Amino acid sequence: MTKPVKRLTAGLSRRAGRNNRGVITCRHRGGGHKRRYRRIDFRRDKYDMRATVHQIEYDPNRTARIALLEYEDGERRYILHPVGLQVGDTVVSSEAAPNAIGNCLPLMNVPLGISVHNVELTPKRGGQLVRAAGTVAQIVAKEGRFATLRLPSGEVRLVSQACLATIGQVGSRGPTKKYKAGQMRWLGKRPTVRGVVMNPCDHPHGGGEGRAPIGRPHPVTPWGRPALGHKTRRVKKYSNQYILRTKRG
Repeated sequence: MTKPVKRLTAGLSRRAGRNNRGVITCRHRGGGHKRRYRRIDFRRDKYDMRATVHQIEYDPNRTARIALLEYEDGERRYILHPVGLQVGDTVVSSEAAPNAIGNCLPLMNVPLGISVHNVELTPKRGGQLVRAAGTVAQIVAKEGRFATLRLPSGEVRLVSQACLATIGQVGSRGPTKKYKAGQMRWLGKRPTVRGVVMNPCDHPHGGGEGRAPIGRPHPVTPWGRPALGHKTRRVKKYSNQYILRTKRG
């Protein structure tokens, strides 16, 4: 396996599902193999300078592969690896960049129907949408200051045409089959126990003789809060006004 460029990596400490007070807020996490974080260039802000794909590497922190770019001035950066991008290919980030795989340009300069990934929500902030392996968004319309994108979840939303996006689909490594329980432990995922097999002092679903129903109309969390479909969001997100169709239709 190719070693990452040391200058482009950083130490990554694990919280194991705990918050700033050390209290477990997300259960069933902990352990796992030690990792180093690869600094990914989501901004693609080195404009009008060509870069050559030096190598394609594995990244333990994400589902997609990453590509190491070497710019004309000698600087190296990591980006998400798009499908079809090979070692030796040339990419560029520019408003006048051609519509080729791996190039980064504003949505206003991308033709309709083109597949993109690593899409910005706010100009100059860096890509925040469509970054997982195999994902792709499609530009379906443009009107005024906004472009209409169809996201992988099925959601259709408006994004400013000044936002940058990268041409192509994120390289698909995808989920791999797990052949033993230890592989999940390597990823930092610990065993999960069902509430119905616990004692009543440990979970509201617990207790009873033999296989017993949960004994209440709706399932709940270990702390008695409604689970499985109960809405927990208290306020509307500011970005809801830009969502034309939700992922649930």
